Amino acid sequence: MMDKVATPDYIRRHDRDRTFPHELYQAWVELGLLSMPFPEAYGGLGGNAIDMMIIAEEIARKGYDFYASYAAGVFTAHMLLQKADEPQKRTWLPRFFAGEIKLSTSMSEPDAGSDVGALRTSAVRDGEHWIINGQKLWATGAGVKDNVIALYVKTDANAHYRNGISLFLVDNDAPGMELRKLEMLGRSSVGTYEIFFNDVRVPPERLVGGENQGWGCLLAGLQYERLTSAAGYYGCSQTIIDSALQYAQERKQFGRPIGTNQAIAHMFADMQTEVDAARLLTWRAAWLIANGKDALREISMAKLFGSETYVKVAAAAMQIMGGYGYNMEFDMQRLFRDSRSVTIGAGTSQMQRNLIAALMGLKVR
Repeated sequence: MMDKVATPDYIRRHDRDRTFPHELYQAWVELGLLSMPFPEAYGGLGGNAIDMMIIAEEIARKGYDFYASYAAGVFTAHMLLQKADEPQKRTWLPRFFAGEIKLSTSMSEPDAGSDVGALRTSAVRDGEHWIINGQKLWATGAGVKDNVIALYVKTDANAHYRNGISLFLVDNDAPGMELRKLEMLGRSSVGTYEIFFNDVRVPPERLVGGENQGWGCLLAGLQYERLTSAAGYYGCSQTIIDSALQYAQERKQFGRPIGTNQAIAHMFADMQTEVDAARLLTWRAAWLIANGKDALREISMAKLFGSETYVKVAAAAMQIMGGYGYNMEFDMQRLFRDSRSVTIGAGTSQMQRNLIAALMGLKVR
């Protein structure tokens, strides 16, 4: 299916025109790729984290932008599976599986990225409803048609952030919202958005997990975000290796393919070894989750290593392909551009190292 719909021309067109791949997304809906890693009780196909990881890898083979179009909704839906109440699950999950709505998550703000405690977007009660004001930034996929945003906001300004954040589900066309698609170096198809909230009115049934209980929702969402991210990283990385390898086998200099030069061959050996290591780290984390075990450290390690491997592999492949890699007529420049976001998004490499060290018993300052 991916080869049939996501042809090279299709991928290049959506990257160039900065348009969402609606036809491809609908094909995922029809194949059950969105519902696969969810319980049958809510309309899913009964799969688990391993199924989700396999799907994410295969989609990412066509590019990180398409992977993000899949993953943004799936990890948000997994958060709802864990933290929403029963009526919310039965309302939102079947609609997501059927393609009636899309889902995304928005947490970051101009002054609040890794520092969740700096959130300023707020929600205050107005009768039974909530009124949201503020600004969000770097919101992946927020402006896509029929999207519902899982929005983290302050609901108790005087409490510690772990006790003063709440999560709301907000339609991206709600009155009082303004979305602006940002010009980014890569990932222009799924889109990265800035969002402004001006007295956006939200009914009480859109509050997920309870008032001031957003911290638990955030942690639940991050684990699945980082697991699917890690799968996407090595899927993209493998495509980069395969593309550069084909080039190195065909490109001749001084009478022989450049891949027969030891300097180039050793680069490929290192790249494939590291990508396989990233894949195995992610498989371990997925296996733990699928078997009901805690995997925060393993997920963080997979995310850290996979993202840095992706960046390293993309840079090496650009070097191998030389001017052809840098040329906009070839795909390597797109793969390289998309790679530069991954050590930043879904938790920076620095934050991953802090978390891993903390889980090892070290107090990082």
